[in-house]
Amino acid sequence: MTGDGKKKSVTPANEIAMAVLNAIQNAVILVDEDGYIRFANWEAEAFFGASASYLARHTIYAYIPFGSPLLALIEQVRERRAPVNEYRVDLSSPRLGSDKLVDIYVAPVLTEAGSVVIVFQERTMADKIDRQLTHRAAARSVTGLASMLAHEIKNPLSGIRGAAQLLETSVTDEDRALTQLICEETDRIVSLVDRMEVFSDERPVDRAPVNIHSILDHVKAVAKAGFARNVKISENYDPSLPPVHANRDQLIQVFLNLIKNATEAVGERPDAEITLTTAYRPGIRMSVAGTREKISLPLEFCVVDNGPGVPEDLVPHLFDPFITTKTNGSGLGLALVAKIIGGHGGIVECDRQNNKTIFRVLLPASRGNAGEPTDAKTQGN
Repeated sequence: MTGDGKKKSVTPANEIAMAVLNAIQNAVILVDEDGYIRFANWEAEAFFGASASYLARHTIYAYIPFGSPLLALIEQVRERRAPVNEYRVDLSSPRLGSDKLVDIYVAPVLTEAGSVVIVFQERTMADKIDRQLTHRAAARSVTGLASMLAHEIKNPLSGIRGAAQLLETSVTDEDRALTQLICEETDRIVSLVDRMEVFSDERPVDRAPVNIHSILDHVKAVAKAGFARNVKISENYDPSLPPVHANRDQLIQVFLNLIKNATEAVGERPDAEITLTTAYRPGIRMSVAGTREKISLPLEFCVVDNGPGVPEDLVPHLFDPFITTKTNGSGLGLALVAKIIGGHGGIVECDRQNNKTIFRVLLPASRGNAGEPTDAKTQGN
């Protein structure tokens, strides 16, 4: 009973169960003894690329490649009537798509003979979360290093430069070249420290709904007028994307860094091309930096180049400070990208597919008036 004496309505147990299953951020299906998919939650519909009603008319064998370890796991669970786990199972197929590497949990339904529940966790999502946590830790470590450098190195350098300038007035022309070298090198170190001081700036930034396509168009114009004037830059945009909740200036800095990185990767090759893409990719949720809140990251922005790619052993450390493949690079550009995107509660990662290097940024959509994330793809920007 409620406080006013009225009988409290009770939600049916099956509706509660459905709501719980649909809230799970992993694909969950129920397969009966004949192999038919009796139930699929929302994530499973996205995983298989079909509605639950369509899946119910087909068996699991229509979607899983012949000889897949999953089929053996199902039989094992049916025989032993005990749950099993299997990690890093490749379910890639023409029907499910490429790069379907998953962790699998299979459990028997004791009340229905031969039926099993299967839970799929895509490894790409787990790896994204692991990499994102690594990137945030790297950003925090370089933040402390930046503060130390600014205090312990930058101030003495000004004294060294001043002494070199005084010496320059009283030495021979031959020695003057040495004093000039001292000044140039101290200026270079100060410039490096100045760049690192960006990492120690933890002040909150102003964010607002921004149109990602206007940002990318602006960045493209800047790049074509300067460092990327000889590189073809094409676009593949989804015009129906909602606004992104971000700081415009910081996103410009992020994509300038990524496009500059791509330009240097393609070099002078005659077929050099960079592609900018935007898309709506629901399903990934992450914790917002500094809060307990979890938000969806449905907005995907990519910078794709056809350069030689990043060495495989370097990929896990690519966003760490001072990691670079360039001879004269400082290794701070991608670290700054990781810091900015992490501060926005997003993910940045690097993949290699079809001989192309893809830098992928996932960010939350702009919030609605009620303070909830805007998930509707159709909301214009």
